[in-house]
Amino acid sequence: MIERIERYYLEINSIEDLNSKQFSDQNFTLTEENNYKFNLNKFFYKQIGKKHQWVDRLVWQDKNWMDYVSNKNLKTFILQKKEDLIGYFELIFNNNDCEIAYFGILEEYIGRGYGGFLLSEAIKIGFKNANRIWVHTCSLDHANAIENYKSRGMKVFKTEILNRKAI
Repeated sequence: MIERIERYYLEINSIEDLNSKQFSDQNFTLTEENNYKFNLNKFFYKQIGKKHQWVDRLVWQDKNWMDYVSNKNLKTFILQKKEDLIGYFELIFNNNDCEIAYFGILEEYIGRGYGGFLLSEAIKIGFKNANRIWVHTCSLDHANAIENYKSRGMKVFKTEILNRKAI
């Protein structure tokens, strides 16, 4: 059986275009993970991605993860409420561009407003070292994903239709 997947590429080219979402709950922290703890990236990738068919990294060995997180252009940020992990994002900087490589909220925190806040913060942090922030999402990702990107001020600049064997 062939599955049709719609992929969307979105961008934002100015911090002035950001429709930032604030969050009233102050009992959380957003921190950069700079200790190269690949287990956090791996954990979020597997937990968030299992419902959205994130499969490309499932074959990675620990060495692949270590190599990935030790890339000097990669920055990982973790959102926590006290000791509870909520979500994360990975930013990859390349010249004047910043890709939001992975972004997500753990399932038990979806619908509580964390997604809009976390994306706003990803964009703000990206603009500290880049002139353009971009991301791609697809029809397999959470139903709110593309609307969250658009609500923050990102615009679709490219679309693709992919056909693949259903998993």
